[in-house]
Amino acid sequence: MSKIMRRVISTAKAPAAIGPYSQAVQVGSTLYVSGQLGLDTQTMNFVSDSVVDQAKKALENMGHILEAAGTSYGNVVKTTVLLKSMEDFGKVNDVYASFFKEPYPARAAYECANLPKYGLVEIEAVAVVGELEDK
Repeated sequence: MSKIMRRVISTAKAPAAIGPYSQAVQVGSTLYVSGQLGLDTQTMNFVSDSVVDQAKKALENMGHILEAAGTSYGNVVKTTVLLKSMEDFGKVNDVYASFFKEPYPARAAYECANLPKYGLVEIEAVAVVGELEDK
């Protein structure tokens, strides 16, 4: 049986994990990025009380993790967006559209009773490390 490589991805440019998990884990050419909040890396506090600011910072944090793994937003194939209130979906969608271009990743969005640290939005992703070819 052949072994498949597992590599933990970590960068100081994104907030440290606030629990027993990794910022991201790469298995083979697939990268699993843990949910990112709109936290300032230095203070570990939210950048503001605005869902727009938190979404932007969460996606910036994700970008740092993608970069540390040697990939980018263009190689993200699936995201999950968790919202404190589905009423914020349109605002978060506008921010999201500024980070992802066509062909867009597959996506799911859910409203959650509580997010870590009582955040307004959390975004996780699955990406490919390596060159993608679109059909």
